[in-house]
Amino acid sequence: MSREFPQNAMEPIYGFFHYVITVLYRMFFRGEVAGRENLPHDGAFLIAANHLSFLDPPFIGCQVPRQLCFFARKTLWKRGVASWWLDAVGTIPVDRDGGQDVSALKRVLRALKDNKGLILFPEGTRSPDGRLQDPKPGVGFIVCRSQVPVIPARIFGSFEAYGKGVKFPRLGTPVSVVFGRPVPPSVYDAPDAGKDRYQIASSRIMAEIAKLQPPPVTIV
Repeated sequence: MSREFPQNAMEPIYGFFHYVITVLYRMFFRGEVAGRENLPHDGAFLIAANHLSFLDPPFIGCQVPRQLCFFARKTLWKRGVASWWLDAVGTIPVDRDGGQDVSALKRVLRALKDNKGLILFPEGTRSPDGRLQDPKPGVGFIVCRSQVPVIPARIFGSFEAYGKGVKFPRLGTPVSVVFGRPVPPSVYDAPDAGKDRYQIASSRIMAEIAKLQPPPVTIV
């Protein structure tokens, strides 16, 4: 895989949009990115991140030099270009409440079997004020069933750039991303916790996200 053009190893449509979003990020929102060395070079994995803005999935995804799958609420699948695009880039439809969606889990396990990565948002929806929110058990359900390493990630600046209440993206607002060290199942999973198992897993992963701090600013 080319370090300069990782899109060459991706499916054509995904690789095209990965490149376009990377260019847009570098032109209008470029911040600092730290912890890329924590991203696996091969094998299945999950990225769990905080959620501040509609910019989060593409801006986190464009920092990862491998093809990822994303989640989106089922209601976004309507006739037209939007549905085509969501399917073309491998987006998985899921119930908004993040419940135990069996069909979504099957698609997740299929993607992981193909050694792809996925981005998850434990909070379930965008933060209304830019602060970290309490996690939902849905992500815990997915990670406990998949039993793969979870990379905690935290995005900074996307709330200011295009958070709730902002009508148009504020170009020039720096957006930074930090990737933490992989969290193995032995750390996030509590198989003997009974009905609280999935909430505990989500809370443990969210705690790892909360530990991540903004990367130092590079002075040129």
